[in-house]
Amino acid sequence: MSELFKKINLSLNEAIKGKNAERVLTLRSIVSQKKDKEIELRTGEQKDILDSDITNILNKMMKQRKESIEMYEKGGRADLVEKERLEINIIEEFLPKQMGDDEILKSCKEAISESGAASIKDMGKAMKVLKDRYLGTMDFAKAGKILKEQLQG
Repeated sequence: MSELFKKINLSLNEAIKGKNAERVLTLRSIVSQKKDKEIELRTGEQKDILDSDITNILNKMMKQRKESIEMYEKGGRADLVEKERLEINIIEEFLPKQMGDDEILKSCKEAISESGAASIKDMGKAMKVLKDRYLGTMDFAKAGKILKEQLQG
């Protein structure tokens, strides 16, 4: 079992014992996503869930919640915005530390020079370098915007 998932399971057990309903719901959601991934992997070469798989699941969950927050803010649903932010805080506990904007900018510039990207058409080459190197620690939506700006200018 992945070390990251062990931490999530321990946290879930503590939340159940502490009767922290919001936390239990979010952590159970993570466990459910992990089980879905296990089912998906049964047919492939890889049988075990790795920490990188768990990190990918957590990143997808973060992205979904951020999108939900945008929609709820447009709809004036402050109660639901707060609920999503609480879930984001819980998910972030298990993610590696995220890169700051300055670090992302520096990494994007390095990826552009390494990949030889010269125009917006080459953005995929630079993005591949970033994803190979910074999966789980970089906000790729921000990185995409920065790459676009750098390659257009």
